[in-house]
Parts: sequence; C-alpha cells; structure tokens
Amino acid sequence: MDNIESLVISSLVFNQEFTRGVLPHVKKEYFEDRTNQILFEELNSYFIKYDNLPSKEALTIEIEGRTDINDESFKQVITTLNELDSEPREAQWLTDTAEKWCRDRAIYIALLESIQIADGSGDGKQTRDAIPSILSSALSVSFDNSVGHDYFEESDARFDFYHKREDRIPFDLEFFNKVTKGGLPNKTLNIVLAGTGVGKSLAMCHFASANLQSNYNVLYITMEMAEEKIAERIDANCLNVDCRQLDKLPKSMFDTKIEKLKSKTTGRLVVKEYPTASAHVGHFKALLQELAIKKSFQPDIIYIDYLNICASARYKGAIVNSYTYVKAIAEELRGLAVEANVPIISATQTTRAGYGSSDVDLTDTSESFGLPATADFMFALISTEDMEAVGQLMVKQLKNRYNDPTSNKRFVVGLDRNKMRLYDADEQGTISDSGQQVLDLPDKKMDAHHLLKNIDPTEVVSKKFTDFKV
Repeated sequence: MDNIESLVISSLVFNQEFTRGVLPHVKKEYFEDRTNQILFEELNSYFIKYDNLPSKEALTIEIEGRTDINDESFKQVITTLNELDSEPREAQWLTDTAEKWCRDRAIYIALLESIQIADGSGDGKQTRDAIPSILSSALSVSFDNSVGHDYFEESDARFDFYHKREDRIPFDLEFFNKVTKGGLPNKTLNIVLAGTGVGKSLAMCHFASANLQSNYNVLYITMEMAEEKIAERIDANCLNVDCRQLDKLPKSMFDTKIEKLKSKTTGRLVVKEYPTASAHVGHFKALLQELAIKKSFQPDIIYIDYLNICASARYKGAIVNSYTYVKAIAEELRGLAVEANVPIISATQTTRAGYGSSDVDLTDTSESFGLPATADFMFALISTEDMEAVGQLMVKQLKNRYNDPTSNKRFVVGLDRNKMRLYDADEQGTISDSGQQVLDLPDKKMDAHHLLKNIDPTEVVSKKFTDFKV
C-alpha cells in the first residue's frame, strides 16, 4: 500500500480537524487500494449524515452491512482498519501532503482517461475536445475551503481589518514612505524602472543598506554584478565612505567601522550571485531553504537585481515571446513573495525610446507590459543633466496598489553616487501630478527644485529634449 495513501486514510479516520478541512476534496477513485476505498465510502457517508467521525465500532457495523463484499473482503477491510496509524502529525504538513497527493492522483487519473479517449478505448461518451478540460480540472485541484465572505456575519472581522496596522518594511526616505503609506507590505512585488546607468542598482543597494541598519534581515540576489561589487556599494553606504576611497582605507579603520555598524543593528545581509539568465524562482526557493538550514537566516525582504535577466521556471528552454517570458518571471517572483511572506524589490530597463525621453511611463517598460500588470508598486527613476549636476533624481510613480498614485506622482530625492546613497531633498517644488511637463532648461548651476517649479500642468508634453537622459 502507498505510504501517503495509508497516511491520508488514517488521518481521515482519526483526525477530525483534518477530516473537516480535507474530506470535501478527496474522491474515492483517488485510493488505489480497494479496502481504502471501502473505508473512505463508509467514513464519508457517516460524516455527512452525523457531522462527526465514526468510531471503529460504528465503521465496522456499517461495513458489515454492505452487500457488495464477501466475507474475505470484509475481514481484509477490518484488518486494514485495525492496522491504521492513529499517531498525530503536524497539521500544516499533513494538509499540504494530502493536497499534493490528491492533485497527483487527479492528474494521473485524468491522463489515463485522456489516453482512453484519444485511442477510442473509453466509453465513447466524451470526444477528444473534452481532453483539455479534463486535464485542466485535474491541475486545478487544491484545498480551498472558503465559501466566500458573508457580508453581515463578518462585519466585525471587516472592521478589524480596516483598523489593523499592516506589517510593512519602511523606507528611510520621507516621500517613499508617504506614497506607500509607511513602506512595503509582505507578499508584494515592487519594481524600479530606469535606463542604463541612471541608478537602479544604486537605489536597490541604498534601500538594502537602510533595511540592514533598521534591524531587518536582507537577501540581495544579483545576476548583473559580482557579489563583491554589491558588497562594495553597501560598504560605501553603510560605512559612509566614498567608493573610490574604500581600497585606501586602512584595515584597522575598516574593521572598526564594520564592528561599529554590527553593534548598531540586529539585522543581517546575505548577497548571492548567480550567472546572468541562469537562475529562476526554483533556485531562489532552494537558496532560502539552504540559508535557513545552514545559517538560520530568514530574510525580511528580498532584492533581485534584476528581473529581466532572471530565468523562468515555467518556460525552461521553451521558445516564447518576450512579453510572455518576462510576465512569467514577474508572476513567479510575486508568487515567491507570497510564499516567503516578504516584499520583493526588483528592477527593469526602459525601452530604447525611454532612454531619450524627459518623461517615463508604463509603456516604456522594456520587453513586456505584463510586468507592470503584475507588480504592486512600480516607480521610475529619471535623470537629467541639470538634476545630475546638483545631485538629484526625479521619482515618478507608475503604479501603486498601496495608495493613490496621482498624489505626489512625482518627487525628488537627493543623490550621492560616490557613497551610493539617496537622501530626502530639502524641498520638492511644484510638481505636476498629471505627468505632463514642459521645462525651460535653466543654467546647469540652478537648483533642480527651481527647475521643477517651471512645470506647467496645463501643457502637453510635445517636445523632445535631446540633452535629457533617462
């Protein structure tokens, strides 16, 4: 007898909580062993009628009353019943194992049925057109016990939800916290959009450094730069040292700074490098398991630098268009965020058209518009020569499920490329929430805030500024 099949039938007989949750999803045909099928039929019938588990005695009496089994079969069923293991198991593991077993059995049965339909050996009631539906139904097997939200009965729960403070990972920048209502919630995918060299990795390294210093465990996965280069950027940020001066720092001073940082935080940072386009969500899940076992490390937030150079677990080696492929990666990463119960921050490139634009929109997302459709929060980093000259970046909200994206649609942050830092700008100026702006280019020494004050919300972007870069 299959060990899992035996485990499922034993748990159904002895574990009432398990039975209430699982019984509606189990079918007689999932059991290969005939004696288990009989036990399941009688248990199911009894439970539906009396809303309780039958005792062994009750099951024996019910089985004894069947007319479709002989004495030998009866003895075999009773022997199996008496040999069932009543030892309790961890509830969630037991449920997950049973769910996988049900799905595997459903798929196996569906494949056999499909083969019979295809070769004409079935009962002839179904045509080949039914095969996709049969397989799809099997693949969708899951233990979803929700029957929906009862509006009046669950009003108290709804009230509590409205007043519950959601756990979030806060930013260290005022406007990012403002537009996200306090930071990034768990189970979310958050995307930075920018052109080459504008600051995608810099921003992610800054946020990771801030998380570390705020006592959070951070996992930084890189597929673009080496582990050492990412660590170098984080060193510059956390240790307040110019990147260009790190190699000139005496070992004693470096150690002192590291120890001082270590004493100020309970957070940990792990940087893991994968070759470009070689790693997918399956590798990341394995990494999380390995970190938990070997280092007792559980991340509070995950950075993936960056999304477009990940691989897809779904389309390994398959020839698909870029839209489908990148959308699949985004969906897989968001699934990982849900499974790991953390926010994930990743990045993507702008299109070639976006490189030379003074403004960036969702349509400037490279390779796939399916990416912003999947993300929970997406923002663009925009750089101009004038803003670069005064050490600033413009941030534009592109999508925001946490707050109204038209409020503070654009804002400015300070930029220190030498120390790989972002910081709050002193003032924001007048910024159009419409996303439409025409700028009269000032002298490059003019403060970028004054530049932003020249935005006219009533004008339409119809000009191209060749000396702007994104």
